[in-house]
Amino acid sequence: MHIVTKFLLCRKHRSNMGPSKTVSHSRRNIVGCRIEHGWKEQGGITQWKGTVLDQVPVNPALYLIKYDGFDCVYGLELHKDERVLGFRVLPDRVSVSRISDVDLAEMIIGKAVEHMFEKDDDGAKDEWRGMVLARAPIMNTWFYITYEKDPVLYMYQLLEDYREGDLRIMPDSNNDSPPAEREPGEVVDSLVGKQVEYAKEDGSKRTGMVIHQVEAKPSVYFIKFDDDFHIYVYDLVKTS
Repeated sequence: MHIVTKFLLCRKHRSNMGPSKTVSHSRRNIVGCRIEHGWKEQGGITQWKGTVLDQVPVNPALYLIKYDGFDCVYGLELHKDERVLGFRVLPDRVSVSRISDVDLAEMIIGKAVEHMFEKDDDGAKDEWRGMVLARAPIMNTWFYITYEKDPVLYMYQLLEDYREGDLRIMPDSNNDSPPAEREPGEVVDSLVGKQVEYAKEDGSKRTGMVIHQVEAKPSVYFIKFDDDFHIYVYDLVKTS
C-alpha cells in the first residue's frame, strides 16, 4: 500500500469562497438511484449515466457515483457543481444480485492482491498490485479496490476475476494479522472530516478533505481534493 508522507492536517477548516449553501432537507434521497446529467467542459457538453453509491456524511453535498463504462468512483456535489447540467433521476432500478460465495467475499477484503488486466487485443496481461478495501455499497457484487501505481478508488466484480485466475491474493503475513486490541474505553482518533494539504513535488499544494476511513485497514483513508473529482486512497499512518 502506498504510504503518503507529504500530507499536513490543517488546523482550521478552509473558508469557502462566496456565500455558503446548505443542502435542502426536503430534497429527495438519491442514494441507490440511477441518474443522468450533462457535464460542461471547455470542449463542450458530454452526457453521463450512473448509479449513486453513497452520500458523504462529513460533506452531505458530496456523492460517490459509479458511471456506466468507467471503473473509477467519482465524487461530485451533484446539486451544487455548476458543471452538472440537466440532472435527473432515472426510473431504472439498480438490480440486486446475491454474492455467490460469501466466505470468499469476506476473505479478500483488506488483502493485498495482484490484479491482471488485458493490455491489448493480443491477450497479453498487465499486473497491477493493490488492496481490496471493502464491498461497494448499493452494487453489492462489486468491491472497492485501489492500486499502488494509481491510488484512486476503483470498483470491480472481483469474485469473477478471482475465479478466472485474474485476481491473486499475495502471500503477505501482515495482511492476515488481526488489528491491535483496544483498552476498555480507549478512544481511537479518526481523521475523517479533517482538512488536508498535500505538497506536490513542484512545490505547489492541493487541499482537500478526508471523507472515509477503511474499516478493514483503519490507517487507510479516502480523500477528496478540491480540484479533482476522483477519490484518492492513502495510508496516512506515517504522516504525523
